Amino acid sequence: MNVLIVRPDGIGDVLLSLPVATQLRQLVPGVKVEFLTSPTVAPLLQYHPDVDGVRTIRLTDPLAELRRAFSQGVEAAVFLKPFRRLMWAAWLARVPIRIATGYRWYSILANQRIYEHRSEFSKHESVYNVEMLRGLGVTPQTVQPPALFVTEHERAIGASCWANLPSPRVVVHPGGLSARRWRPERYRDLAVKLAEIGYGVMLTGSESEQKQFEPYLLPAPQIPAEIKNGMGQLSLRQLMAVIANAHVVVSGATGPAHMAAALGIPTVSLFDPRRNNLPVRWKPLGTGVVLRPDVPTCDKCIGEVCSYWDCLDRVTVDTVMAAVRQVIGTASALVVHHV
Repeated sequence: MNVLIVRPDGIGDVLLSLPVATQLRQLVPGVKVEFLTSPTVAPLLQYHPDVDGVRTIRLTDPLAELRRAFSQGVEAAVFLKPFRRLMWAAWLARVPIRIATGYRWYSILANQRIYEHRSEFSKHESVYNVEMLRGLGVTPQTVQPPALFVTEHERAIGASCWANLPSPRVVVHPGGLSARRWRPERYRDLAVKLAEIGYGVMLTGSESEQKQFEPYLLPAPQIPAEIKNGMGQLSLRQLMAVIANAHVVVSGATGPAHMAAALGIPTVSLFDPRRNNLPVRWKPLGTGVVLRPDVPTCDKCIGEVCSYWDCLDRVTVDTVMAAVRQVIGTASALVVHHV
């Protein structure tokens, strides 16, 4: 059977879909596992032993092109998130088995429907994902944390990026799109304080995140030698290699936190208090600390009219520093601290 796992969105979303590929390999003899994802995220899946192929699309592609993505022998499409146009494209392509949630009006486009409310946020995203395998008539197993794979050559390149920086090595990633962010000046001050106590710091982020963070950087002559700015300079695989050579990654609830966990690197993750960003649903599946402000959980961010608009500002630089020190050199399970 040729199974196409459909998840064309973020890094974390795709990473937490990998247990589906792993369980398919274990539970369906002779299965061929492919992913349908975005060109930006596709390199993440290179060298993964449970992924036989990757197809790429953009959600804005013409319907005819989306339809072609479901051709060439796809026998089952597993929609881990029900994108309407993609489900329509799979229906037009006459994919024999189309698995999706059963609660959308366009769920009629699927012929195997899974009735589970993810909006209840009672399980981790990876667990919700493997539950979709019931549409193939198999019983999902306990989720094993996803893993990423870098080659020895890539690992060496990542090590070279850390050249001349002291150890322990900390990746500080100020970006992220799917969650509220800690203030850029807090990330800057964290990097400086880590440098002052002799840690090596690598700043990472995309080109757009670099532009947002640049106004808060110290002038070049004032940047400590222990800090290297890699924002806007690393490909996705290069970022993986840099993380693989780090001792801890500090970020918001965003893709690099999940990348670090999948590479066996501890994380310090800052989660905002929105209900759709609960750690029970989205925490990295590795070791480290989740820091969450001790304020009421909210359904959505309503901006400055909220009494707790300063929610993430309540997480201080010193608190994050203490968390970094806690996780470096330990192998304890990931814990959630309300601060």
